[in-house]
Amino acid sequence: MAVRKETQFMVSLSADVVQLNATVATKLDAIRQVGQLLVKGGHIQAGYIDSMVARESAANTYLGNGIAIPHGLPQDRELILQTGIAVTQLPQGVEWNPGETVHLVVGIAAKSDEHLQILRNLTHVLDDPALIQRLVQTQNAQEIIEQLTQGESSPSVQKPTELEPGFDQQVEVQITGAAGLHARPATAFAALASAFEADIRVQAGEEIANGKSLMSLLKLGVESGQSIRILARGKDGAAALKALQNAIATGLEAEEPEAEPDLDLPALTLASKAIIGVAAAPGIAIAPLHHHHTQTLSFADTAPNPAAEAENLRRAVAAALGELTALQQQVQQQLGTAQGAIFAAHHALLADPDLIESALTQIPPNRSAAWAWQQTIEARAQSLAALSNETLAGRAADVRDVGQRVLRHLLGEVETASELPTTPVILIAAELTPSDTASLDPQRILGICTATGGPTSHTAILARSLKIPAVVGAGAAVLDLATGGTAILDGNGGCLYPQPSAEDLTQARQRQGELQVAQDGALRSRFQPALTRDGHRVEVVANIGAAPEAAAAIEAGAEGVGLLRTEFLFLGRDQPPSEAEQFAALQEMTQALNGLPLIVRTLDIGGDKAVPYLKLPAEDNPFLGVRGIRLCLQEPDLFIPQLRAICRAAAIGYVRIMFPMIATLEDLRAAKAQLEAVRVELETPPIEVGMMVEVPSAVLMAAEFAQEVDFFSIGTNDLTQYLLAMDRGHPTLAAAADALHPAVLRAIHQTVQAAEAAGKWVGVCGGLAGDPPGASLLVGLGVKELSASPASIPAVKAALRRQSLPQMQRLAQRALSCSTAAEVRAL
Repeated sequence: MAVRKETQFMVSLSADVVQLNATVATKLDAIRQVGQLLVKGGHIQAGYIDSMVARESAANTYLGNGIAIPHGLPQDRELILQTGIAVTQLPQGVEWNPGETVHLVVGIAAKSDEHLQILRNLTHVLDDPALIQRLVQTQNAQEIIEQLTQGESSPSVQKPTELEPGFDQQVEVQITGAAGLHARPATAFAALASAFEADIRVQAGEEIANGKSLMSLLKLGVESGQSIRILARGKDGAAALKALQNAIATGLEAEEPEAEPDLDLPALTLASKAIIGVAAAPGIAIAPLHHHHTQTLSFADTAPNPAAEAENLRRAVAAALGELTALQQQVQQQLGTAQGAIFAAHHALLADPDLIESALTQIPPNRSAAWAWQQTIEARAQSLAALSNETLAGRAADVRDVGQRVLRHLLGEVETASELPTTPVILIAAELTPSDTASLDPQRILGICTATGGPTSHTAILARSLKIPAVVGAGAAVLDLATGGTAILDGNGGCLYPQPSAEDLTQARQRQGELQVAQDGALRSRFQPALTRDGHRVEVVANIGAAPEAAAAIEAGAEGVGLLRTEFLFLGRDQPPSEAEQFAALQEMTQALNGLPLIVRTLDIGGDKAVPYLKLPAEDNPFLGVRGIRLCLQEPDLFIPQLRAICRAAAIGYVRIMFPMIATLEDLRAAKAQLEAVRVELETPPIEVGMMVEVPSAVLMAAEFAQEVDFFSIGTNDLTQYLLAMDRGHPTLAAAADALHPAVLRAIHQTVQAAEAAGKWVGVCGGLAGDPPGASLLVGLGVKELSASPASIPAVKAALRRQSLPQMQRLAQRALSCSTAAEVRAL
């Protein structure tokens, strides 16, 4: 048997890093306090404290007997200046985990595997209850120092050299883990041994330890490659030895996360004939079909009193505006700001004085208000539908939706839900308006299939938020389907199976169950960091669009905010927000994030957004026009107050700034110059500056841009659109505008390479970051941060934790060599 080689290591500990009589409210407070002591002692940079907090999320550092040993993640060791420890004494204690109270917090900073020797030294003290009690109560820091640094020379520790009689069952095994029998595998070993009645002993060299005691096992100091002998005494000793031998053979890692739910399930392929549409909202629905019919409103064309009709129209518009305000708030609270903004846009559309005036002029001499209003609305809708820009053309449905809302008030009609059934159904419709969709109850409407529409329509957005599986653009054939027959709707594959076989139904129900189990598991583990199997950490943050969403994002498992869309402050109003209003919103978010990062994207709007106070001219192609940073540079009265608010927020929280629609170095430098002028004037600290990579020129000149910014954030939605010259809102091209196209992946790879050469990092805040398979590819390409919708975060984290970095890197390299998006998806 190999004999353990003894190594000597003196733990660095002095009185200035021992805090007596401390009080803390929470475990995290305790970790941060001991971390500050390590900073004070010159052992770590301040950033390592966050790593210690993150480590606690990934693993339990409670050793037992009132002792915890918080330390950082292996990948953050560059933040350690010199190896050492610090101690916070908590006479009153703090709850570390349920049922675990800590009185001594020993913070560890180890530049390599020195922490193993630190633990070895510490364990000669930590398993002595009387000594621990003395250290918890002492008012002399030197006593703590002497006990924690004298290591094996401690007279209070006796080396066990004899084995009690009766241990006649034994097995010899080799410890193969890289760090030996250290804290994680020792914890797992002790826990497994404790599950048996038999007494368990472990012998390493001349030392013998209690196999059910973590402290005793750590004291052995077993290194990688060393053999140990496991001995048992008792009736189930043989079973215990076999279980422990198998556990060592398969790897002892108590901190290894539980198996992550597999969300990357194979596609649902059924034998029955399918109606093919466009996938708009994921999930599988199994229910009878039910047809939705738009409510038909009848009205007279003429009326005798034009003044009364005009007044009726004004009252109806006012009532509809009130409804939209309430609906926006309701949807925003239930689904989020981006969804609520749909009805803020409806409000802005309806508040347009030109729209009202146009309808009023059609009333004299004898037209009814309803007729005049309907004529005006339909003319507006048709003019939008005729536009070559498909996204704007698709907004004709929003205009008609607003029109119907006012018309109901004019006619005194109560809005109905089209007499929806009280039992669960899959809803079939020619088209659903945003108002129709927002009113749906996911408990009754299990799926949606429409004849028209696109995946970026407001209806599709709302369906995804409501978690109702949806297929759009399925064609007129769906309108001829019989009501009542049980069907299967696959929102992932974009298929409706109107007449499934019994075997299809069984397969679909099984897939439903698998998806539910996977989603539940991901949700439970959402607060764990996205650590790959080999310890590579990926920062997973949230895309949000309003101040209240920051707290909700953290609850969803986000580690910060990677994209704050500031447009919510500017849209749906008659005048721009003041600097004070913007600062107040940012301040609310920094407080909710409590030190986690917040990336603020400056205003990103253009001619496709309704902003009355800007009076933006109509553009034939607003996506290639004055938008994003171009608009801000042209509108300093809009841009400067926002920059001032951001700089002020950065002085009180961890705030970064990001400029959108950067296509030229000139635009970036102009934006940076204005930011710096504002910062100098306010005398606020420097702020990290990033830029969106969403146009081809930014990719091709990434090396030059990397010299000018601190980070890149790739918007895969717009990058795909601009790179493939396919409008992502186009009803027939949208499916081909795939962010997994090799051209897009190669553009991302090129951007990452340029950033890494300059020592900068790359994040992704587009839709691909919220898609688990896409997220894996992005990490394999070298992306360091993924920013997704809060609802996507648990699944993305779960997917990353199931894999290793080399595994994702190999997948990414294979994807880069593909020729089509279909080939990439087939991987």
